[in-house]
Amino acid sequence: MAEKAKAKETAQTKNGGAPQKSTNPERYRLRRRYKTEIVPQLMKERGYKNVNQVPKIEKIVLNMRLGDIKDNSKSIQLAQAELDSITGQRSVLVKAKKSVSNFKLREGQSIAIKVTLRGEMAYEFFDRLVSIALPRVRDFRGISGKSFDGRGNYALGIKDQTIFPEISYELIEKIRGFDVDVVTTAQTDEEAKLLLTKLGMPFKN
Repeated sequence: MAEKAKAKETAQTKNGGAPQKSTNPERYRLRRRYKTEIVPQLMKERGYKNVNQVPKIEKIVLNMRLGDIKDNSKSIQLAQAELDSITGQRSVLVKAKKSVSNFKLREGQSIAIKVTLRGEMAYEFFDRLVSIALPRVRDFRGISGKSFDGRGNYALGIKDQTIFPEISYELIEKIRGFDVDVVTTAQTDEEAKLLLTKLGMPFKN
């Protein structure tokens, strides 16, 4: 138990500083493929007149609700370090804007951890999500194609952070889930689904 606790401390310290950027030349391969292959395909298939009309990923927002650990500063730090490792970007704590006695919630209390990824970082995370993380889900058969919001954005729930190889199962405190919201510039859900499909999203319906 002592060794495991020490390992957790080491992991927290390692991820407590600024997340390290990868030097892997393949890191931004999806963004390059989007520009060189997917954009021309969509322009031909959808009849877009110029590249600015072609839908793209605007941002990806990850949100981890703290739930039963919102009063435990050490657990919050561990969870934050994990999300930092997964995204490669510093996360921020979301604070309660007002007190709600029924939920034992105090104004200013930490209630969630959030990361917003844009540009190259968004495409790099999306690439790892669809090509590495989701295939590691047990008995994975694809994700629902019906979780769009009517405005071209897609929401996905991750139940286990250890599907990301950046997280070691031996070092985690507990299994934690988080939400992934993919915000696109698409005008319709149909456009967004076509875009995400070409980017590799494994829809099952």
